[in-house]
Amino acid sequence: MSEQELDERVARAVDNFMAGYGCCQSVVAAFADLYGLDDTQAKKIAAGFGGGVGRLRMMCGAVSAIVMLVGLDCGQIEGSDREGKSACYKVVQQLLAQSEAENGSLICAEILGIKGHEKAHSNYVASARTAEYYRQRPCAAKVESAARIFANYLKDKG
Repeated sequence: MSEQELDERVARAVDNFMAGYGCCQSVVAAFADLYGLDDTQAKKIAAGFGGGVGRLRMMCGAVSAIVMLVGLDCGQIEGSDREGKSACYKVVQQLLAQSEAENGSLICAEILGIKGHEKAHSNYVASARTAEYYRQRPCAAKVESAARIFANYLKDKG
């Protein structure tokens, strides 16, 4: 896959987010066709990871997308394949370390600078996507970062 094609996927992830999809949905959908998933399947599978997993402000949805995509790319399919499982974990840890270094945290609440999941437990209502929402949130940049990290992984992998 060319660098231009990977750049287009990163842009698609950001476009998805700006169209109202969650961070995880946005990133997973941008790469899902590489693994035999259509856009609808990808967005449905990733839907519950928004807002730091169900709006609990835990692990960032964009970071969750990296984990999901690595699983699609190199996850083991035999339960007894410890070597395959370990290889997948290694890639996940490497890419998440990159994300943490770039973004300061893997945790949604910390990235947003809020007191996270304590108050989120009773507030499951998704925020309205307004101009103010986009001004206050660094999420589009986090989606771009996650998509770029995964794109670079694919490029480096060959």
